[in-house]
Amino acid sequence: MSKVWRYGDHIDTDVIIPARYLNIADFTELAEHAMEDSKENLVENFAAGVKVGDYIVAGKNFGCGSSREHAPVVLKVKGIKCIVADSFARIFYRNAINIGLPVLEIGKDVEKIEAGDTIDVDMAKGEITIVNKNIVIKTKPLPEFIQKIADCGGLINYVKGENK
Repeated sequence: MSKVWRYGDHIDTDVIIPARYLNIADFTELAEHAMEDSKENLVENFAAGVKVGDYIVAGKNFGCGSSREHAPVVLKVKGIKCIVADSFARIFYRNAINIGLPVLEIGKDVEKIEAGDTIDVDMAKGEITIVNKNIVIKTKPLPEFIQKIADCGGLINYVKGENK
């Protein structure tokens, strides 16, 4: 059970990690600028407040914009356990899977999850429990091979046959 960081529609990769920081080679340092330019960041500082195991929940087309792999990497480095959204930009979705960051598309049911909610995600069952509201959202689970990629920590580890 972890905290929800809630974002709206069309959060692009320039919001996830602003281009002005892409000269930083250390992903831990780079991750300190994650979500810095989001309007939600004015209310609560994501990079300073996110905890390992927290979730991002967003609306439509999360991760649109450029195809930079830095975007899902900094979210994984900050400890995001899974991103749940109405929908994802395809390139972001694939980049997230490739680095072992689970992503779940749940359509309009995403509107049931609000900032500050506490959720638990069972990716194998395709169930999201909003603990503080006693609501269970059932969705299509991640395909088994994608879950294995996430369990291995990414596509490279999966191909090498390594587990995290």
